[in-house]
Amino acid sequence: MTNAAVEGAVDRWRSLPAAQQPEWPDENRLREVTARLAAAPPLVFAEECDRLRERLGAVARGEAFLLHGGDCAETFDGVSAAAIEAKLRTLLQMAVVLTYAAAVPVVKIGRMAGQFAKPRSSPTETRDGLTLPVYRGDAVNDVAFTPAGRRPDPGRLLRTYDASANTLNLVRALTQGGYADLHQVHAWNRGFVGSSPAGRRYEALADEIERSLLFMRACGADPAGLRATEFFAGHEGLLLDYESALVRTDPRTGRRYATSGHLLWIGERTRALDGAHVEFFAGIHNPVAVKIGPDTEPDEILAYARRLDPRGEPGRLSFVVRMGADRVRDRLPALVEKATADGVRAAWVCDPMHGNTFTAPDGRKTRRFDDILDEVCGFFEVHRALGTHPGGIHVELTGSDVTECVGGGSELGLHDLPLRYETACDPRLNHGQSLDLAFRTAELLRTSRGSAG
Repeated sequence: MTNAAVEGAVDRWRSLPAAQQPEWPDENRLREVTARLAAAPPLVFAEECDRLRERLGAVARGEAFLLHGGDCAETFDGVSAAAIEAKLRTLLQMAVVLTYAAAVPVVKIGRMAGQFAKPRSSPTETRDGLTLPVYRGDAVNDVAFTPAGRRPDPGRLLRTYDASANTLNLVRALTQGGYADLHQVHAWNRGFVGSSPAGRRYEALADEIERSLLFMRACGADPAGLRATEFFAGHEGLLLDYESALVRTDPRTGRRYATSGHLLWIGERTRALDGAHVEFFAGIHNPVAVKIGPDTEPDEILAYARRLDPRGEPGRLSFVVRMGADRVRDRLPALVEKATADGVRAAWVCDPMHGNTFTAPDGRKTRRFDDILDEVCGFFEVHRALGTHPGGIHVELTGSDVTECVGGGSELGLHDLPLRYETACDPRLNHGQSLDLAFRTAELLRTSRGSAG
C-alpha cells in the first residue's frame, strides 16, 4: 500500500459519525491548531509502540500481567513534578507486589500524558437555571462553570500537547534515572505495610519480597538491572482532530502510528462498529484497546477483533472489561468463551472502577473499595473457571491522599469525602487504597497461578 493510500485509510473516519466530539465554535482556529500539531515532533515513537505490542503479546498469551493506572482526567494544573512522581511511585509500588505474586513480568502503563479529555453522558449542564456546555476535560474547556470557561477552545489542544510532552519527559527521566530502583520501591512498600491499618495482612508477602532481594544481593546479582524499568503511556483516543493531527508514518516500515501515546483505547461511549473511532483505530499500528460494558454481546467482540486485529496478532488488541461488581460474573463468561472458541488472541483486562460509581448524599460521585475489589475477584473467578488468563487491571488512581473513594485499609466513609475531594471528573483511589488493591490482587494472582499449575 502506498503512503498516500495509508494516509487516506487513517483519515476515512472523517466521513463517519464521531461521537463525543466538541462543538468547536471556531473552525478556522481548529485548522490552525491541528496544522501546528501536525508539524510538531511526535510525543512517542514507533519503536516504543512496537515494544509495547510485544509486551502486551505476552499478556495475551498468559506470560505477563498488565497494570494500567492513573488519573480519571488529567488537568493542566496537575502537571507538576510532585504529582507526576507520586503517581509513578504508586504504580511502581503496585507493580513490585504484582510481579512477585504473579511470577511473570508486569507491563506498566500510566493513564497519563494524554488523558485530558473525557466523554460525558450529556452535552450540557444546568445550574441555578443557567445551561452551559458540559466540562469535557482540560483539552476542551475549563471546569469553571462560566460561559467563557465552558466555551470549547481549540487552543487547549496545544496546551494538551505541551503538558503531555512535559509529563513524558519527566517519566522517562525518572524510570531510567534510579527512581525505579527495586530496593527503594520495596522500602516504600515496607513503609506502607508498617503504617497501614491493614498492613499486617500484607506483612508475609512483604517479607518474602525482602528475602528475595537479599538473596539476589548476596548472589551478586547486577544491581544496575534493578534501577531502571520500562514504562509506557496510554489514554482514551477520544478527540479525533487531536489524535489524527499527531499520526506519523514510520519511515522504516511505512506504517502509521498515533504518536500521542503508546496505547490508545476506545471508550464505552464511542465504540460503535460503524463509527469514526473504530475506523480511526483500524488505521494505526499502535496497540489498541476497547472498553466493554455489561451490554456488550459476544458477536460484537468478534466484530471488534475482525475490524481492529484482522491478523490475530497477540499484543495488538485488548478488551478492558467494565461490568460492575454485580454483573461481571454473569456477563463476562459468554464474551470470553465466544472469543476463545473463535481464536481471538486479545488480552483481557479488568476496569473495576467505572461500573461501580454511585452518587453520595452530598452529590459527589464515589466508589466503594469493596465493590472495586469484588469486581476484580469476579474477573479472576471467570477466567479461572474458563481456564483463560486474567490479563491485568486498569485503575483510576492518584498518588495523593485524596478522599474520593470510600473504604480500603483506612476505612474512609461517606462523611470523609469533603476532606480532599479533588478529582476533575470521576473518583480515584488514593495512594493507600491503590496499594491495598495491589496486595489483594497479588493474593488473587497467587491463587490463579497455583490453580494453573
